[in-house]
Amino acid sequence: MRIEEADLEVAARPPARGLVVPRSWQKHLLSFLMVFGPGLIVMEADNDAGAVSTYMQAGGQYGLHLLWLLVVLLPICYFVQEMVARLGIATGKGHAAMIYERFGTWWGRFSLIDLLVVNFLTLITEFAAISLALSALGINPYISVPVSALGLTLMVVTGSYLRWERIVIALCLMDLTWFALAYVVHPDWSAVSRSIVNPGIPTGGITSSLVFLVIAIVGTTIAPWQLFFQQSCVAEKRLRFADLKLARLDTLIGATFTVFVAGAMMLVGNYGFQHKVVFQDPAQLALALGPLAGKFVRNGVLLLMVNAAVLGTTAISLASAWAYGEVKGWEHSLHKKLWEAPGFYATYIACVGAAAAIVLIPHVPLQLVIISVQVFAGLILPSAIIFLQLLLNDHALLGDRWVNRPWNNWINWTIIAVLFALSLLLAAQVMLPNLFK
Repeated sequence: MRIEEADLEVAARPPARGLVVPRSWQKHLLSFLMVFGPGLIVMEADNDAGAVSTYMQAGGQYGLHLLWLLVVLLPICYFVQEMVARLGIATGKGHAAMIYERFGTWWGRFSLIDLLVVNFLTLITEFAAISLALSALGINPYISVPVSALGLTLMVVTGSYLRWERIVIALCLMDLTWFALAYVVHPDWSAVSRSIVNPGIPTGGITSSLVFLVIAIVGTTIAPWQLFFQQSCVAEKRLRFADLKLARLDTLIGATFTVFVAGAMMLVGNYGFQHKVVFQDPAQLALALGPLAGKFVRNGVLLLMVNAAVLGTTAISLASAWAYGEVKGWEHSLHKKLWEAPGFYATYIACVGAAAAIVLIPHVPLQLVIISVQVFAGLILPSAIIFLQLLLNDHALLGDRWVNRPWNNWINWTIIAVLFALSLLLAAQVMLPNLFK
């Protein structure tokens, strides 16, 4: 459908019957609530188990020194995902379908296979985090992992997008607890303010671990699955160009909320740094902080790890199911019942179930999986964003009104160049650990 036809369709819609809202601000609020969701979910779900580990490690190793990096990453989050929302509204289709349609089968398969592989490896790390966190709370992994997989399945197979969205938004808002944890550990707020506005190099200078951690922080900000997820989510919600301004606001709120939550994670990690706590993962840090900061901090970090993993798992699995369903030509909608879209739901269930099963296999080299995820994600991200950038400059697809403006392109190509350079550094750092000393 061309853009003009979509706009005419919106204009021709009959007035909705129901609640009469007499005041302008109430109408605007209800309109926003109708659009709200995809932007917040795609951003906060990216604060998954891997992100929790990365941000807390940043605080635990370097204190407040890397807080400024989050300020730099905020506009990058917004600009990339705004393009995704705009493309989803313009086409009414998911990202995988558009790559196949505009770039051909070869490039479509390339992007789809890379996405599915990286997503599945990431899912394994999410369930590993669930196992780790709940084990620290005394729950056996052979109970916690299958129950989590079952719950993640039941969230999706109800045949209601709105029901799933409400559940996931509630899980996103549970991350407000990170602010409470950051307050309880009593950081030096004047030092926090200085670190935000005054970029600096930690004591010891540029080292291998610092370079790796900076690249990891950037890598957690934008993941390939986010591009596929938000575009499919926008299409699923059937948003139109009349909704674009509110969709942008939704994305901005999501980006801002996510960066602030990431900052709170760093502050909790900084508490461990101040007390010279040595840890390998957030669960170890949580247990070590218990005697120092109390049970609220200890249990809060562990439960929020689980919440982050659940958010990441449902979003990443849906990104895979939507993308695969689009390409196969299956029904691929959360509006459909289980028997109406069997292939779509089977893909989601298979991703969740297989990842959970692998985590329960004894002696699985999870650290190798985590490193592989970082390398693969780093290599696929620039190509995924290049596809997005090219699609947003397709006048035949979007028309002159909705394509990128010159300033959009300058910003976006700069972001792509930086991400490409960092991706190469990440791959080199993993393969050549002594590259930076």
